[in-house]
Amino acid sequence: MLLSDTPPSSPQSSATSRCGNITIPYPFGIGTGNHRDGFEVVCNESYSPPKLFLSNTGVEVLEITAQDSTMRIDGGILSMVASEQTENTAKLEWTVPLDGSLYTVTERENTVIVLGCGFWLMWTVPGRGEGPSAACSSECTGSYPAIAMDGTCSKVGCCRLGLLGSSNMFNIEFSMTGANHTNSSSLIVVDEEWWSEKENAMALQKGISSHSSSLGASGVRHAVPGTEVRTVVSWVFSNSSCARDQTNNSSDYGCLSGNSKCRDSNDTSGYNCVCQRGYQGNPYIQHGCQDIDECTSPADYSCFGQCINLAGSYNCSCPHGTSGDPRKPNGCASTKKKFPGLIVVIAICSGVAVPLIIFSALFIRQKVSVWKARKSREFFFKQNRGLLLQRLVDKDIAERMIFTLEDLEIATNKFDEARKLGGGGHGTVYKGILSDQRVVAIKKSKIVIQREIDDFINEVAILSQLNHRNVVKLFGCCLETQVPLLVYEFISNGTLSDHLHVATPLSLPWKERVRIAFETARSLAYLHSAATISIMHRDIKSTNILLDERLIAKVSDFGASRDIPVDQTGVNTAVQGTFGYLDPEYYHTWRLTEKSDVYSFGVILVELLTRKKPFDRMSSAGASLIAEFILLAKQDKLYEILDPQVIEEGGQEAKEVAATAVMCLSLHGEDRPMMRQVETRLEALQSEAHGPEHTVGPDGLILNDPWLDQNSANARENISRRRSMEEEFLCSMSLPR
Repeated sequence: MLLSDTPPSSPQSSATSRCGNITIPYPFGIGTGNHRDGFEVVCNESYSPPKLFLSNTGVEVLEITAQDSTMRIDGGILSMVASEQTENTAKLEWTVPLDGSLYTVTERENTVIVLGCGFWLMWTVPGRGEGPSAACSSECTGSYPAIAMDGTCSKVGCCRLGLLGSSNMFNIEFSMTGANHTNSSSLIVVDEEWWSEKENAMALQKGISSHSSSLGASGVRHAVPGTEVRTVVSWVFSNSSCARDQTNNSSDYGCLSGNSKCRDSNDTSGYNCVCQRGYQGNPYIQHGCQDIDECTSPADYSCFGQCINLAGSYNCSCPHGTSGDPRKPNGCASTKKKFPGLIVVIAICSGVAVPLIIFSALFIRQKVSVWKARKSREFFFKQNRGLLLQRLVDKDIAERMIFTLEDLEIATNKFDEARKLGGGGHGTVYKGILSDQRVVAIKKSKIVIQREIDDFINEVAILSQLNHRNVVKLFGCCLETQVPLLVYEFISNGTLSDHLHVATPLSLPWKERVRIAFETARSLAYLHSAATISIMHRDIKSTNILLDERLIAKVSDFGASRDIPVDQTGVNTAVQGTFGYLDPEYYHTWRLTEKSDVYSFGVILVELLTRKKPFDRMSSAGASLIAEFILLAKQDKLYEILDPQVIEEGGQEAKEVAATAVMCLSLHGEDRPMMRQVETRLEALQSEAHGPEHTVGPDGLILNDPWLDQNSANARENISRRRSMEEEFLCSMSLPR
C-alpha cells in the first residue's frame, strides 16, 4: 500500500484530552473520530468538578490508565435488606453494565467487602457449574458497631472475600443468622490496593454507615453522595490476538509506539499493549512510550550513587574514590588512604598522570562520539524500518535492499560536493561507487521535513514494485539517517532536457526523438495498466526522463507519484507537478486520473517537436507555448513553430506526432487517448513500413486513422476553448512541489 497525500486520522488528533481532573488517553476519547469503537466517553460538565461517564452505560469513570490497560469506575453499593424471606437464603446478583468483550471486573485487583452484622453470604461466578465459591459471615457484638467504621474488616460488622474469577456479573446467596442482626447490609466490590489504605477504608465505611437508613430495596446498586467505590476494570484493545494481528500485518494492530510490545489478556480473549521495560506512557499512539529518567527518582529505582540515564535503562555506580553498594543509602564509602610518600615520588607520579589523563580524556571523547553516532544510526534505522519494510513483503528482498550509512559514505567520499550530479524537487543526487564496483546514483533529501520523508518513502514503495526497462531501477535504501537515502542505477547520459535544449543548431536526431517518445509512452502505459498497481507519475517532464549511454529512456523521480485503486478512475488529491507540464483540468478540479499523465506527455511531445521549454515561451499575444502550438496546428502553420531540424528530418512523421500531441493536450481528460493507445501510435511510426498508408488532411491530422477519427472533432472544438484556459492558467499562483 502506497502513501496517500493526507495521512489518516491518528489517535493524537483527539480534540479533548481531559474531563475535570481525569486524563483521557487513546483509545478512549470524546466526540466522533477521537476514540476507538467501544471506548467513547462523555464529560458531564453540570457537576463541579465535571464527571466522566462511559457512553451509553451510565457508569462513572474515575481514572483511566493506558500503561496497564485498566480503569477505575464507581462500582456503587449493593443493598441487602433483611426481610422474612432472607431469614432463609435469598439470591441476588452484583453486576455492572459493561461490554463483556472489552471490559472485565478483574479478580486480581478487587476484593469484596460486606458491611453489617448477623448475616451469612456466599459468592459464586455464573457459568462455572459446580465451580468454587467463597463465603463469609459477620457477627454482631454489643461492644462493637453493627457496621465497622475503624478501617478494619475482621468479621465483626464487616467481612471480606475474594472474587474467584474475572467477570462483570456475580451470584450472591444471602441470609440472616439468628435473631440478632442488622436490618440491612451493604456489599461493595472495591480496589484492593485502595482499600488497604486505612484512611480510605474508614472514609468508605463512615460514608455507607451515615446513609444506611436510606438504603433502597434489596438487590439494588446505588451511589452514596460524596463516597466513591473504586472498582478496577481491565480492558482489551482488540478481541483478536497478538500473534494474529502481528503475523497478518493488520492495519488494526494497536501497538503503535516504537518502544511498546503486545500482550495477550489473561482475563478474556483479546490483547493489550504495554511499554517496554524502562519506558512509560501510552503504547497505543506513535512515540507514546517515552524513556524513564531513573536518575531523577533515586528512591524509586534504588540508586544513591552516581546515576547515568540510558535509553530504556540506567547505570548506577559509586562515584570515583568510593566503593560499596550504590543502591543503598550511604552505601558508597570513601577508599582514600593516607600515603606518606616523598615529594619526589609525588612529582614523578604527577608527571606521568597528567599526560595519561589527557590521553584518556581524548580516548573517552572519541569513544563517546562513536557511541553517539551508533545510537543515532540505530534510532533512525528503527524509526524508518517500520515505514519502509512494511511495503516489502519478502524478507530476503528487504535485507538485500538495505545499505548502511558507512557503505554510502565510502561510495560518495562522504557525500563530496564533487560527486553531486544535480538536484530536483524531491532531493539531491550524488554519484557513488559501491564496494562491488557498481556505479550508483544516491538521492538525499535537501530539507528535513515530514513531507520530504514521505516522498522518499513513497518512491521506495513504488519503485520496489516496478520492473521495466524504461523505468529507473531501484537497488535499495539506507535507513540510518533521519531521512532515508535511495540507491538506484546510475544513468550516465543526463536528461532528455540536457540533450534537447543545447546552444547548437542541431540537437537529437528526429529518429531518436521519436524512439525516446515511444519508450516514455511505453513506460507510462506500463505504470497505468500493466503494473501490479495502477500508478500515476504526476510529474512527467523532460528533466525526469534520463538517457543512458545508448540514449535509452528511463523515467525517474517518483517522489510525487500516487497509486489509484483498480476499481476507481481517479482520486481527489492536492495538486502537485511542475508548471508548464501540469494538466489544467487536474489543476482546477484537484482530481487526478491517468489522463493527467497523458497531458504532461503531450507537453513533452511539443517540446520534442519545437525544442522550446513550455514554461518560458510566450507569443506576442501572450499565449503559452501549448496554446500557440495548438492554434498553429489548427491553422496548418506548424512550420512557424517546429524545430527546423524536425522540419528537415521528420517530414510527414512530424505532422503525425504533432497530431498525437494535440490529442493528448485536449482540454477535457475524457477526450484524450489512453497511454496504451499513444504507445501503439508511436510504435507504428517507428515501423511505418509495416503499417498501412495514411491520408493526411490540410491541418496535419491523419484522416483514415480509426483512433483519431474517434476524437478529432472534439480536438478541433477544444482548440478554440484552450486559449482562455491557458491564459487563466498562466496567471495562477505557483504550484507546490
